[in-house]
Amino acid sequence: MNFDEFTGTVQHRLELPGTGEAVRTIRATLMTLGSRIPEGAAEDLAASLPMEIKWYMTGAVTEHGQRFDWSEFITRVSDIERSDPADAAYHAQVVMDLVAEMVPASDLQQLRDQLPESEDDENWGKLFGVIDSGGWHGDGE
Repeated sequence: MNFDEFTGTVQHRLELPGTGEAVRTIRATLMTLGSRIPEGAAEDLAASLPMEIKWYMTGAVTEHGQRFDWSEFITRVSDIERSDPADAAYHAQVVMDLVAEMVPASDLQQLRDQLPESEDDENWGKLFGVIDSGGWHGDGE
């Protein structure tokens, strides 16, 4: 999958009005995630993504390994996207579902292992909500 296919898929799945919105959504999710995880983990996860998408997790991030919770993740994504936090959370889940389709299962598991899951705002399991429910299904599937 190349950059255009990746952004087109996100645009379609989220019913966004244009490519610009899709790119902003992808960038918001992956830059913020890249800021949260160690640099090596970001590089591993991004290795299977189109070069332009990979850059959001690696080259666009000034500081990897920052400590922040799920709530702060959504706030940051929402600010970059200029969207409502609830929309930003769903957008991030859909972007991660597409990433999961492209990366080795071991890299996705490594990501999960690095993000704490609990009942409070540290519940990074929410990031994998679409993946855990069986993946994105369009057309009422």
